[in-house]
Amino acid sequence: MATVTQQDEVRRDPRRWWALGALVASMLVLGFDMTILNVALPTLAGDLGASTGQQQWMADAYIVVFAALMLPAGLLGDRFGRRRMLIAGLGVFLAGSLAGALASDVHWVIAARTLMGVGAALVLPLALSVLPSLFAADERTKAVGVISAASALGLPLGPILGGWLLDHFWWGSVFLINVPMVALGITACLFLLPETRDPAAPRVDVVSTTLTATGLGALIYAIIEAPHRGWTDPLILGLFAASAALVTALVLRERRSARPLLDLTLLARRGFLLNTLAATLGMFVLSGLMFVLPQYLQAVLGHDAMGTGVRILPMMAGMLLAAKGTPPLLDRFGPRALVSAALVVLAFAAFLGSRTTVDSGYGYTALWLTIAGIGFAFAVVPAMGLALETLPGDRAGSGSGLLMTVRQTGSAIGIALLGALLAGVYGDRLGPAAPDAAHDSVVAAHAVAAQLGDPDLAAAADAAYVHGMNLVLVVVGIASLVTALLAAAFLPDPRPAAAPVTDVAPARAHGRQ
Repeated sequence: MATVTQQDEVRRDPRRWWALGALVASMLVLGFDMTILNVALPTLAGDLGASTGQQQWMADAYIVVFAALMLPAGLLGDRFGRRRMLIAGLGVFLAGSLAGALASDVHWVIAARTLMGVGAALVLPLALSVLPSLFAADERTKAVGVISAASALGLPLGPILGGWLLDHFWWGSVFLINVPMVALGITACLFLLPETRDPAAPRVDVVSTTLTATGLGALIYAIIEAPHRGWTDPLILGLFAASAALVTALVLRERRSARPLLDLTLLARRGFLLNTLAATLGMFVLSGLMFVLPQYLQAVLGHDAMGTGVRILPMMAGMLLAAKGTPPLLDRFGPRALVSAALVVLAFAAFLGSRTTVDSGYGYTALWLTIAGIGFAFAVVPAMGLALETLPGDRAGSGSGLLMTVRQTGSAIGIALLGALLAGVYGDRLGPAAPDAAHDSVVAAHAVAAQLGDPDLAAAADAAYVHGMNLVLVVVGIASLVTALLAAAFLPDPRPAAAPVTDVAPARAHGRQ
């Protein structure tokens, strides 16, 4: 009994709020690193000569590694010490940020983003799993809410902060900004966090982790390279076949495992499967739009980096508005009606955006972006919470891990697939008569047009890019409508007694406790 009292006293240590503040700084970094690079991509395309495919890899390298390593990273913390592995993750993220700031070519930037993905995969689950050692049960919900809010706040901060840095400093500053905040997190972890571990934690399944990473990596590489090599190129076909074989091997291994890394049997639950599908589609759309929009706003409409970041905010504002209004609407209409209607709204926004012309101007873009943000949040927020509510308590941890992994995979595939579609259509529309360098990206085309004094080339590139963006939005709209129909037909419709979880993080933290 004395031990319990002493533990409660430790948890009531006033330093716990300082420790939480440091964790919040770390989560902010992870949040805006998901979006900060998107604003920098046009600058990187101009300064480093990055093609569309290389820009896709800059964005996707972080997300692919993040998705592949998140589950084993949590097990490493359980087994070897959460504080130790959290510090290690922050250290790896810090090293990746420094490498990115000092990079001199595209390949080093991609390598740095990969390293940052490794660090982020350690930090995200472990930042939540250390909270029980800091806070008693009556304070833990508040602490988890603060952490979740910090992670969500980082998303809209990324474009604004990235734009401001690019307007005042060189592109490496979008990496260097991480250094002081991560250093603060490491210092706080060293002095303020107690060490905790779970002696009964299973061993990390290296084979399953390798199959996940290589299978997903092969798929993403094939999708990104296909527009340049051709979809029937032997290498591309071989990579698709290899990815299918690796994923099949992963599924077979996980089904035989007594303690699987990915509990795929959860997908047999209709509510979990369809809500996960809706949440994953939302991340597919959001990541694809965040890749496509900055180049349109900067190259076609002519805004600077800071202006681009600010002009993405209507989508974020729509998301925040919808997130606030979700609980009462969910209580009144139920999840099936709300999620289905939200996906229809998202489809409407995409189809509206697909009517964009070179002369449309920003006002039209702001309109459909706001509608898209509302549709996204009304679909994804309840879908993520309801996916976890379908799970029994003893499988909340594995279920939240599977949901986050699939959701991150949707982000990576969104950037790869929609970016590949854009690159292929842009190159075809621009035509073979244009200089080779102009086919790399619309930013490169503007640079070539300026060197040659050829405004017609810049105008042709703008028209080709807008045409490609419109086709991407049509695909997004169709995918949203199909998912809406599936949700309306098959989604279970329990009326919740209380408001659902508005962020997956609390449930994920519960699963780690």
